[in-house]
Amino acid sequence: MKFDLHMHTARHSPDADTDPFELVEAAIKAGLDGIVITEHDFMWPEHELNELRAAAPQLVILAGVEVTGRGGDMLCYGITDPFALPRGIEWRELTREVHRQGGACCAAHPNRWGQPFEKLLKEQDPELDGIEVMSKNMDRDLRTQAAKLLTKYPHFAQLGNSDSHQPETVGCCYTDFDATIRTSADLVAAIRGKKGVAKVNAHDRF
Repeated sequence: MKFDLHMHTARHSPDADTDPFELVEAAIKAGLDGIVITEHDFMWPEHELNELRAAAPQLVILAGVEVTGRGGDMLCYGITDPFALPRGIEWRELTREVHRQGGACCAAHPNRWGQPFEKLLKEQDPELDGIEVMSKNMDRDLRTQAAKLLTKYPHFAQLGNSDSHQPETVGCCYTDFDATIRTSADLVAAIRGKKGVAKVNAHDRF
């Protein structure tokens, strides 16, 4: 199943331009089977997700959160209490809390903007489940570095995402899972089981 696991909307992320219903339409157009909305430090409540699900019943629509952690952003999936993951939380504490809640935690765009990713791994020793290896906001050099990280840390799952803030970028990169995903629990199991492969949409080679 093709999932874009990192995207933002104008409803809950001030740096995004996409109306939520535009996001859903763009996801269908991109040929995705599912999406996970990951606003900055905010998680969509179920009643709002249900509005989108009613408009696109053919699409699996889930919510995660992109937490502004100490040293960099973390994509958190399958969590039940986003308030236990405040801005500025240290990575080790964040990953432990995500796992306590039964979720999975993956680093967003590692090494972006000069982030010393491996240095932070050593200093904070997080229980990380995976890393983003490609997105619209990761250039060729960052993707090459991420590929090397997968070799160095083979237990990391790989994610391909759009990190979309505009409707035209939805699904430009995605994760192709060899698993059936209908719920957040399914998604967590697929990530932690390394069932996904990061891919670029055929229409968005860059």
